[in-house]
Amino acid sequence: MALSNESVMGPENASIRAVHQGGDRLLMTVRGHELYSDQPVDSGGEDTAATPTEMFLAGLAGCIAFYAERFLRRNGLTTEGLAVTCDYTWAENPHRVGQVNLAVEVPGLTVEKREAFTRVVQHCTLHNTLLRPPAVQLRVLTTQTVSAP
Repeated sequence: MALSNESVMGPENASIRAVHQGGDRLLMTVRGHELYSDQPVDSGGEDTAATPTEMFLAGLAGCIAFYAERFLRRNGLTTEGLAVTCDYTWAENPHRVGQVNLAVEVPGLTVEKREAFTRVVQHCTLHNTLLRPPAVQLRVLTTQTVSAP
C-alpha cells in the first residue's frame, strides 16, 4: 500500500482560508482547525505566532516526520527519538527561501532499512511538491470600489 498524506488529509480539492486579524496577525482555518501567524517584532509584528514561511517549512519537516514515523511503525522499528530539524537560508531577487537543509534523527533505524527509509522520506508529499511545483493561480477579488486617497 502506498503511503500518502492525502488519504489522511481529506479530499483532492481542499480549501484553506487566511483572514486578517489586525496588525500582521492572520487566522488560518484548515478543516475546522485554527492556526495563527504573525511576524517578529523587528519586522513590525507582535511575534504571537510563527510566520507563514516558518509554518511552510514546519509543514515540510512535519511531512517528512510523518512518512518516517509510518515507515518505522510499518517495519516494527521504534519511533522513540524520531525528530526532523529544518534549517533554511534566504535568497533575494525575488525574496524567498533559498536553501532548505533537513536532518532526520532516527535512533531506531537499522542499517538494513536505511536505504529504503531514505527513499520513503524523500517522497513525502511536500518534498515532491517542491521538486515538481504546482501551477499557482492568483485572483484578486474586491467587493467594492474604493477611491485612492
